[in-house]
Amino acid sequence: MEFAEKLITLRKSRELTQEQLAEQLNVSRQSISKWENGQVIPEVEKIVELSKVFDVTVDYLLKPSEIDELSVKTEILEQQQKQMLVREQKRTQISKNIMYSIGIYLIFFAVYFIGHFYFEIWNASVILAELLIATAIVVFVWVRSFSDKS
Repeated sequence: MEFAEKLITLRKSRELTQEQLAEQLNVSRQSISKWENGQVIPEVEKIVELSKVFDVTVDYLLKPSEIDELSVKTEILEQQQKQMLVREQKRTQISKNIMYSIGIYLIFFAVYFIGHFYFEIWNASVILAELLIATAIVVFVWVRSFSDKS
C-alpha cells in the first residue's frame, strides 16, 4: 500500500472529506487531491501533521506494507462496528424513552378520568397542573437518560 492509498484509507476511515482534512492541515482541497492521486508527496511538516491527525507513525505513512493495509482495514471495521453499536444503543434508549413517555401520559389520562368521573373534578387548572406534572416527568426521564450516557 502506497502513501496515496494510505491517505485515502485513513481519511475515509475517519469519515473526513478532502475539504475537512485540508482545513485541519491548513492546505487547499486540491493539495489533498494531488496527494491522494499520487501526483505529489506532501512536505515533511505536512506528513508529520498527517501522522498526528490520523494517530499513525510517519513510518507507517511512508513505508509500503501489506500488513499495514490489513491493520488499517481492521481498524476501519472496528470503528464502524463501534459506531453501529453506539447508534443501536441510542435507538434502544430512544425507544425506551418513548415507551416511558407513553406510560406516563397514560397514567395522566387515567388520573384525569378517575378525577373527572368519580370525584367530579372538572377544573381546567387541575387538568393543566396534571398535564404539566406529567410533562415534567417525561422531560426528566429524557434528560436523565441522555445525561447518564455522556
